[in-house]
Amino acid sequence: MSNDQDNLETKLSDAKAVAGGMLSKNKHVSASGTTAVEVAKTGSIKDLILWLLAAAVLIGATLVNQYLPGYWQPANDVWVRIGIIVVLVVFALVCLALTHQGRAFKILLKDAAVELRRVTWPGKDETFQYTWQVIVVIAIAGFFIWLLDNFFNWFVGVFIG
Repeated sequence: MSNDQDNLETKLSDAKAVAGGMLSKNKHVSASGTTAVEVAKTGSIKDLILWLLAAAVLIGATLVNQYLPGYWQPANDVWVRIGIIVVLVVFALVCLALTHQGRAFKILLKDAAVELRRVTWPGKDETFQYTWQVIVVIAIAGFFIWLLDNFFNWFVGVFIG
């Protein structure tokens, strides 16, 4: 009896360990062992400078179209302005990617890609079945809302009109 109980306790502790690992708060752990949340919460003076630089460049990108042609003759061509705006936006995104929060976002995207590979997508028959179920439920809900609308219109017309 004690051998069976020990075996049961071992299985129970193993199940708790597995569940604890799956249900822990920091479940998005990257290959290096750090979580996206831990990376995003860290900061440095370099991050602050990069964020300010990115904000200034994005503000500049919004002003290029309106003000740059008045100061620089080649900017009168729309394609030159579009090119400058694209370069400024890409530069701002690179600055943001170099921050701790940018690293955390990259970790989040990698985790999302892993999770998407684990998804079991419905087949053609399931998709068709679920689509019709949704259409029927929407029709029923729409009918009840229509009934309520007519009732309240009648109610307001009788007592107020």
